[in-house]
Amino acid sequence: MKTALYWFTEDLRLHDNVALNSTLYACDEIIFVYVLDEYLLKPTNYNHVHVGDIRLKFIKESLADLSDQLQQLGYELQVFRGETNTVLKNLVTTNDVDIIGCHHSVGLYERRNLSILQSQLPDKRFICQNNNLLFGSKQVEPNVLNGSFSKFRKKTAQTAVYEPVESVLTDTLPRPLSYEGERLEHWRFYLESNSSKGPSVFCGGERKALLEVESYFNTDAALSYKQTRNELEGHTNSTKFSPYLALGNISPREIVANLKRFEHQHGANDSTYWIFFEILWREFFHHKAILKGSKLFEFSGESGKRPLTTYYPQRFLSWCNGETSYPLVNALMKELNATGFMSNRGRQIVASCLVNELQVDWRYGAAFFQQQLVDYDVASNWGNWQYIAGVGDDPKGGRHFNINKQAEMYDPNGAFVRKWSPNKSVWISETDIADWPQEV
Repeated sequence: MKTALYWFTEDLRLHDNVALNSTLYACDEIIFVYVLDEYLLKPTNYNHVHVGDIRLKFIKESLADLSDQLQQLGYELQVFRGETNTVLKNLVTTNDVDIIGCHHSVGLYERRNLSILQSQLPDKRFICQNNNLLFGSKQVEPNVLNGSFSKFRKKTAQTAVYEPVESVLTDTLPRPLSYEGERLEHWRFYLESNSSKGPSVFCGGERKALLEVESYFNTDAALSYKQTRNELEGHTNSTKFSPYLALGNISPREIVANLKRFEHQHGANDSTYWIFFEILWREFFHHKAILKGSKLFEFSGESGKRPLTTYYPQRFLSWCNGETSYPLVNALMKELNATGFMSNRGRQIVASCLVNELQVDWRYGAAFFQQQLVDYDVASNWGNWQYIAGVGDDPKGGRHFNINKQAEMYDPNGAFVRKWSPNKSVWISETDIADWPQEV
């Protein structure tokens, strides 16, 4: 009789979860586990925590949703808090587990942890697959990643995107493993009592993710996505799928399948293509993150050329708090701090300000985003910051936005600034505009 442990991480869903399906087929009994790692809640990342309050709330909502779904199928989700590998080793040992299944992350920290766990449990079978990509590693030729996004896009745009797979959880599959031992007592109460105090524009969970995708494609918003995606506010101006993708509440393949159905019913145009185009950007960053390894987090990045920036504590603090000389930047940062979200255009503007106007080391901005964003994604976040800083895959060598011009284009009446940062400031930027990211 084979006993398995499925370790949920960035794949908090049951549908289109290939690693989960493979693990279910391989065992007779199974236990489902999530570990809230203490390390991620400590300020060890340029004095910022790895998981901030708003994203932690989103994770808890996702766990509650996953737990409800598993309970309906006769299973329990066991939630633990501690050092991940210590918790998992104890579980494997005390429950005589034969098989460990999990999502294979693109994150360096996560991949190292998994590698250490495998070395500590050499006699156990590991079933590890990346559940959050459009293309498997065999579908992407190595030389495609040696260059810019344009090269990647041209080579992969016609690559087959497989249909999402259904959950194989049925009454004929593994029995729940009877578990007795320490766990996070009253974790449902813990989820509720430790929620973020601030407003949130998103609610976590697979069922919520599927509903959001269905609702979006039930409107005609996709037909004008390319024209509205740069707006600073508005729920349907962009898809708002990123938080659900980041935590694995939904897979990119599921979104592409819904997009294709929409195009079949309503027709395809530049805007519907641009939704796929943006998902390809995400795919590019994820595959590049695996290739880059530690270089994704290094000051000189992939280029090996150190930027002419440093760490100015007061400038950085002013930027974080939305107290700079730039009203638009201040408004965007206050929105981020209050809601955990910021438009894609806004992220480019504030990142350019930190690196170019304030001359601050880009890694501090990336770490702050990691702490604050509800849709934090290691590959996209650090990859995008490298683009702005000129140490990434951008053939133009960095991007510098004219904040005045950006305000004129995207907040011409000042409504966004008045909403989030009504106090007036002096504008001092005199730089050239450059859009990012874009094809070259």
